[in-house]
Amino acid sequence: MKFSPTTQAPAAVLTDLLIVGVHQPADTDALHGMLGAFGDECLAAAGDDFSGKAGQSVVFPTFGRTASRRVALVGLGSGSAGELRQAAGKAGEIARRKGDASIAIALGDLDTTGTIAVVEGVREGIYCFDKYKAEATRKTPVSQVQLVGTVDWDAIPYAVAMGDGRALARDLVNEPADVIYPETLAQAAKELASDHITVDVWDFDQILAAGMGGIEGVGKGSDRKPRFIHMVYKPSGTPRKRVGLIGKGVTYDAGGLNLKPGAGLQAMRCDMAGAATVLGVFRALRDIQPDVEVHGIVGTVENMLGASCYKLGDVLEISNGKTVEVHNTDAEGRLVLADCLSYASKLKLDAMVDIATLTGACIVALGERYTALFSDDDSVAEAIADAAASSGEDVWRLPLEQRYKEKLKAEWADVKNIGGRAAGSITAALFLSYFVEDTAWAHLDIAGPAFSDKSQDHFAAGGLGAMVPTLVRWAAS
Repeated sequence: MKFSPTTQAPAAVLTDLLIVGVHQPADTDALHGMLGAFGDECLAAAGDDFSGKAGQSVVFPTFGRTASRRVALVGLGSGSAGELRQAAGKAGEIARRKGDASIAIALGDLDTTGTIAVVEGVREGIYCFDKYKAEATRKTPVSQVQLVGTVDWDAIPYAVAMGDGRALARDLVNEPADVIYPETLAQAAKELASDHITVDVWDFDQILAAGMGGIEGVGKGSDRKPRFIHMVYKPSGTPRKRVGLIGKGVTYDAGGLNLKPGAGLQAMRCDMAGAATVLGVFRALRDIQPDVEVHGIVGTVENMLGASCYKLGDVLEISNGKTVEVHNTDAEGRLVLADCLSYASKLKLDAMVDIATLTGACIVALGERYTALFSDDDSVAEAIADAAASSGEDVWRLPLEQRYKEKLKAEWADVKNIGGRAAGSITAALFLSYFVEDTAWAHLDIAGPAFSDKSQDHFAAGGLGAMVPTLVRWAAS
């Protein structure tokens, strides 16, 4: 996709779809200035319901009165960065649905923050995953985006890199589990290797030799054996900080012996969304090249039923020596993350964040739009929250209540892998805390926003690339 500037008047831009931003309340004079005599008629065609509120849109043909085939009015609200992202996302969504190959976006003059928000937003809206549909039914992808007016062109590469990272994460989540499994997810990581990124992949024998009993236990029931991935981004100079991103990579989660019901199995290819986020962040880092060192760590498994699958009552030894009593084989992601966090703790990082589709309880608590944030380090939690606000992503901090550790006490091991129905997302985070040592840490539960089985806002159904832009901003800051 190519972004290019144009100094033409909006009505003169030759394109399939012209998107014009309208502030709230809808300003007839401003629109008249954008589209000449057609401006008044645009608002008349939009009707009384269109007020310029963020998220509103209306599309109609131009009947040859502008150089574009269609015009879309999108609401800008007050014109904040978040509202610009929303408007640009709506523009991208309209282009995706209409099958437009070229669009022009006139949302007013944009500073650096506004430019990044618009480019990120339009990339989010344009994205679709239709590679398995009949070729005749696929929509033409948008290949050209013209930005009308003053923009910060130096900021475009940063925003494009952010969009590329999010798109990669969405692609990985949307692929069927027969395409993305531990070995191929590891291969996707290897393909990100560059002058600044190294990728080390361990096979099952190396995982066993490292004593990673959590990854071994969850993954041994599948014919497709686990992989452990350690990616490192290093800047050209001395890094200011060294941080880590740890992703849950369960490429398909049948639940093991605690088999999921049929409806719950349908979308379980998305259970590696945390790992996809980590790979998406590294895709962006490859181009942005911040002056920090970033470690990406992924344990990737299939949680299947088989003659050798792990069982309720098994005791697994994690690589830091702690033991876990298995009370539910469908609480598997935390076992994989336990080994990853133990490994990351030995790297002596300044801070680390794990990200996972960890608990259904998180969706019950916060719904499908919010990421749950857990941390006992206020500075890390605040930095992530700030990065999320800049990225247009919603996070909500939940308590890491130490008194609830009582729920995780085990009879035969150091800890058990579930704490009961009450406070399920909190006890899952507390379980992970047992495997963090001497490192500032936060846990992000993206069970809600990682995947949607229907269109949401300007996003197409499927993987949403949750927290890629947030974690890029957090790492780079």
